[in-house]
Amino acid sequence: MFNKLTISVDKLDYKLSPWCMVLGCKMELEKCLTSLWVLDVFILWALLSFSVVVSSKSQQVPALFIFGDSLSDDGNNNYLSSLARSNFPPYGIDFPFGPTGRFCNGRTVVDYIGQFLGLPFVPAYLAPSTKGKKVMEGVNYASAAAGILDDTGRNYGGRISFNGQISSFQNTLQVVSRRLGSPEAVSQFLSKSIFALSLGSNDYINNYLLPQFFTTSRQYSPQTFADLLISEYSKQLQGLYKLGARKFLVSTVGPLGCIPQQLAMTNSNGHCVESINKLIEPFNDGLLSLINQLNNNLTGSHFVYQNTYTAVLDMINNPTEYGFRVVNQGCCGVGRYNAQITCILFIQPCANRNQYVFWDAFHPTEAVNLILANKAFNGSPLDVYPINLTTLMQLHL
Repeated sequence: MFNKLTISVDKLDYKLSPWCMVLGCKMELEKCLTSLWVLDVFILWALLSFSVVVSSKSQQVPALFIFGDSLSDDGNNNYLSSLARSNFPPYGIDFPFGPTGRFCNGRTVVDYIGQFLGLPFVPAYLAPSTKGKKVMEGVNYASAAAGILDDTGRNYGGRISFNGQISSFQNTLQVVSRRLGSPEAVSQFLSKSIFALSLGSNDYINNYLLPQFFTTSRQYSPQTFADLLISEYSKQLQGLYKLGARKFLVSTVGPLGCIPQQLAMTNSNGHCVESINKLIEPFNDGLLSLINQLNNNLTGSHFVYQNTYTAVLDMINNPTEYGFRVVNQGCCGVGRYNAQITCILFIQPCANRNQYVFWDAFHPTEAVNLILANKAFNGSPLDVYPINLTTLMQLHL
């Protein structure tokens, strides 16, 4: 793991993003900070953290379009009548602009991916300001509690299912078409853009594993349920392809048996619940087969399989190799494993957040997200198959 760089100016400590360490920043930071002494400390930290990341690279692709659930949501659920919301402290405690609706202490995986691509933070689709020119560098459609199946997550109230997110993308496409003019220009714009997807987790933890709300576990065996999800996902991904998407990053479901919420619900003794991890294996295996099938059958497409399951499990099993110390409880929460009640308004989170794998009962910390984003860009075929994002964005269709 990268340690945070601490510099002191007039007896004040400013914590800079670990991203600065990735870039090998050689700025004379103390001079910079001293020259900006009139700014509020929080604003100064935010500006530095944001500018270091965004200005570090020229723009690599036209746009990044994001689909998913709470692992990627950056504020869409703020505008819904939903229990799945995180636009309050201490969420965002390490994010430049505070609690924005991200289910994390700081940046999500797709935040880092966007910044690696030289893009600003991708705006939430439902934010009133996301219109006109602002959509031309990408839009985030992800919605907490959403799933591949439309019914998934209804126990939380409002959310935008993946089908709903695709409909929202079609609305954005109308704006893109008006601004670019010709179908050829739109096609070229979309073919060079990246489409990042992370779905499926809620179809298990907020559907199949909640028999008090859903009947799926009585209707389907683990294998037939995975087959159902893959069948629907295949149709949805092909729908995006028909709309013009060509470059896809598709993430697996992570090791749900290891999240603090599952540990708190079972007699786990703090260890991953293997029966839950086994439950999702057919989905991840089916997703890999689907990626191969789509790459073979859809002309000009490039689907990349991001193996977040293995990556996160390795962090849990070998924490010291990544700089982690706590792998089985949330940094923010109440009760067993800090997960019987997840992170709530103004609760005091742990101070050593970079040493935790999990931020709350369900979601990883920013430190984990940075590792996953780095693996997406530079990983071997064990992490991203058949190619990584660095290779994907260089492909000319």
